[in-house]
Amino acid sequence: MNRDRSTDRSLRRPGDVVIRRVVRRPQRVVIRPLSQRHRPPPPSLVLAASFIIAIALGTLVLCLPIASASGNWTSPLVALFTATSAVCLTGLVLVDTATAWSPFGHVVILVLIQLGGLGFMTGASLAFILLGRRLSLNERLIVREAVGAFGIGEAAKLARRVALTMLALEASGAALLFAAFAVDRPAGEALWYAIFHAVSAFNNAGFDLMGGFRSLTGYQTQPIVLLPIAALIMLGGMSYMTLAEIASRRRFRRLSVDSKIVLLTTTILWLSGTAVFLATEWRNPATLGPLALPDKLLNAFFQSVVVRSAGYNAIDIAALTPDAQFFTVALMFIGGASASTAGGIRLNTFSLLFFAILAAARGSTEVVAFGRTVPNVLVLRALSIALLSVAFVFLATFGLALVEGAAFLALLFETVSAFGSVGQTTGITPSLSPAGSLIVAATMLIGRLGPLTLAVLLAGRVRPVRVRPAEEMIRVG
Repeated sequence: MNRDRSTDRSLRRPGDVVIRRVVRRPQRVVIRPLSQRHRPPPPSLVLAASFIIAIALGTLVLCLPIASASGNWTSPLVALFTATSAVCLTGLVLVDTATAWSPFGHVVILVLIQLGGLGFMTGASLAFILLGRRLSLNERLIVREAVGAFGIGEAAKLARRVALTMLALEASGAALLFAAFAVDRPAGEALWYAIFHAVSAFNNAGFDLMGGFRSLTGYQTQPIVLLPIAALIMLGGMSYMTLAEIASRRRFRRLSVDSKIVLLTTTILWLSGTAVFLATEWRNPATLGPLALPDKLLNAFFQSVVVRSAGYNAIDIAALTPDAQFFTVALMFIGGASASTAGGIRLNTFSLLFFAILAAARGSTEVVAFGRTVPNVLVLRALSIALLSVAFVFLATFGLALVEGAAFLALLFETVSAFGSVGQTTGITPSLSPAGSLIVAATMLIGRLGPLTLAVLLAGRVRPVRVRPAEEMIRVG
């Protein structure tokens, strides 16, 4: 039997070439798609969603009979409007807060105000911190924008400090107000009034328990009530970062440019507002006319403070002269400091645009504030916020004009008050139609979230310029 030398190694001789055939068998290869990594939602979306969730929960609770003073179910529209106003720190109401809601309803409104002031996501992040969970990068970005931090690493610490500072200032204000309210009220009622109005004032919400839509008109000659509330409003509208810098550095020249802008612009608006209200309302028999000189100064100053953010008033807003109402619209649109409980387009945005105008007038290509150059991306961001805010106020006012029969100035006043989270009204809020109520509610939400959400969104879209297109001139002016 012959054996094959190619397979039998014993028969191979030196120099033999062995050729092997490779038999390939078909194989099945399954290509599975790579599992996509779950990306967290953008911070701007989380910020908006958190406020909407808080409003939805508040609406459901306020609809319950236990929240109503009458013990009946509350209209969903009234509950939605009130919850939106509380979370957005506005103060506009369709029904009288003191008489329409039960003590439980008042507590719900107070909780919604506190959540809106602290920032709902900042509060959630604080809960994660207390439970021992570390914040993700996305959550740190959210907290940073909510509390006004410049760095990501300090966001978690700042969230704790913001909450503690807020509670400490509210407690101090409540102590002062308790001493004032205890003069003509029982101790328990005075304590509850002090706590409610201290929280509402610091958060620039403007809700009150005085009844009859009177706000603080019954205390227009009592500085022991108006001055603590004005102080709480001012502190809440200046942002934690500014207050922390003032406490640590103490001297104006040592402050950052951001804090200098807040302090200087706030002081100018306070003084100019006081002067304008004195000039326009000095002889008005329905406002400052009958008051003595000290009370005129007190109420003009108080109105100048509250008109930029808080819905309190010690004089009748509907009785203001058209000049004062129009000037009030401008102050409400500007609002308070960025990352504060105040609303509007913010002092920082307004001041940055002012410095940009100065740079253009000087023929400079760089915006300089207090000896420091401001990045052009911040100027563009401020311009975007201001122009979009003007466009929205125009559209919202036009929408109200279509469904309401009030005068144009009253509708503009109501729209800017809602957009600026102010809560001042000429008295048309309770008489709004359902369509008008929904427009104002949407304006409150967009006004509260718009500048902040837009700032977060634009900050996340900053990209380095690799290829610069060719320049070409455009006619301006």
